[in-house]
Amino acid sequence: MRHARRRIVRRVARLAAVGGLLLGGTMVTRAVASEPPHAPAAPRTSAGPASGTGGALVDRLGASRTAGHWIGSDGRPVVAVTDAGAAGEVRRAGAEAQVVAHSMTELKSAASALRSAPRVAGTAWALDYRSNAVVVRGDSTVSGADWARLTRVAEGIGGFVRMERTEGAFTTRLNGARPILSTAGRCSAGFNVTDGKSDFILTAGHCGPTGSVWFGAGGGDRQLGTTVAGSFPGDDFSLVAYEGGRAGDGAGVVAVGDGKGVRITGTGEAAVGQRVFRSGSTSGLRDGQVTALDATVNYPEGTVSGLIQTNVCAEPGDSGGPMFSEGIALGVTSGGSGDCAKGGTTFFQPVTEALTSLGMRMIVSSPDGSGQRAAPPAAAGAPGTASPGTPAQVTGLDGATLLSRLTDRRNVGPGLLVIAGSLIALAGTRWLRAEQDRKAYRRYYSATWG
Repeated sequence: MRHARRRIVRRVARLAAVGGLLLGGTMVTRAVASEPPHAPAAPRTSAGPASGTGGALVDRLGASRTAGHWIGSDGRPVVAVTDAGAAGEVRRAGAEAQVVAHSMTELKSAASALRSAPRVAGTAWALDYRSNAVVVRGDSTVSGADWARLTRVAEGIGGFVRMERTEGAFTTRLNGARPILSTAGRCSAGFNVTDGKSDFILTAGHCGPTGSVWFGAGGGDRQLGTTVAGSFPGDDFSLVAYEGGRAGDGAGVVAVGDGKGVRITGTGEAAVGQRVFRSGSTSGLRDGQVTALDATVNYPEGTVSGLIQTNVCAEPGDSGGPMFSEGIALGVTSGGSGDCAKGGTTFFQPVTEALTSLGMRMIVSSPDGSGQRAAPPAAAGAPGTASPGTPAQVTGLDGATLLSRLTDRRNVGPGLLVIAGSLIALAGTRWLRAEQDRKAYRRYYSATWG
């Protein structure tokens, strides 16, 4: 009876092991099929030339005859002009002209007047090229008296200054896009940059002052580096020097979650109407459009100007994370209002301004992943059809541990673990059977020969 039970147990174990081999093989096959070794490059659009055409026309016609440019819904450049002559020049250049009442000179003069007024925390304003207005927003923290006072200032400037209340509060997003930790809280790494001798992390200035020490997210026991330069308020960028001086493999890739990344291939200026992507350690990869430029935000900590305004959501901990489009670095996350459940407004420090101020160059990857280098500026993507950029595996900053790669169901690791476990179980049952046969033979031999 006891021998019969042992045979049943061995047979069940062998069947389970064989089933595990089949299951593991299926898991590996599916993982390989879902992860082609050569991911196709992201589709390109004509947004770069469109934005460049609009910018060139604005530069040529001047601030008194134009009021900004943007990318239309069809991908064509649109230029706001103040007279029929300028409109004709724009159309002859192949762009669309929109005649408006107020020039860029007037819009910037209005923004300057708002900056000269008494500061009210919780307010923000930006140049809305498409509506030919300066839009002033006040969050839920602004009192009725302060809002009335600022409204009187706006009315004194002119009717093209529009006042709007918004839900939530304008805050910095301190709590890409990998989490970095210090005593001040949690932020997100932005882009890797270099001065030609050492490598650095470009992130938000409000994340921590010069001297702040940063650690990786894996238990917070690995020191990444120290903040060596930055600007906040006024601007919102800072520079973290790597502890070992080098960013390591994958320095030209930004993380977008699930062990995936996007290759950064250049830097550029954001354009109104452009579709953009943001990555952060709290909310991952999100997308939206640039809605205004040259935005000013009165955070509780101070005023920051010259920001990119978008409708991409962000949450605490996303501060410093990268904003990009089609692999072109555009900005680092500064702050905003709302969250990713109900949406909101998010502001970004332009990356080109930060690099110029710090004397740094972006570390970028070749689109095919063949190497990394420091790159010159490039144009960025269009509305609607733009993509984040060329996909890549994330290996920089913290990197994925062997265990996390093996247990990620999107990789071949889980299948390999099942196969290995099944082989061990199968070998174990065969060893037990051989050991039992050997003992039975010894007992028979002893009984027969004494």
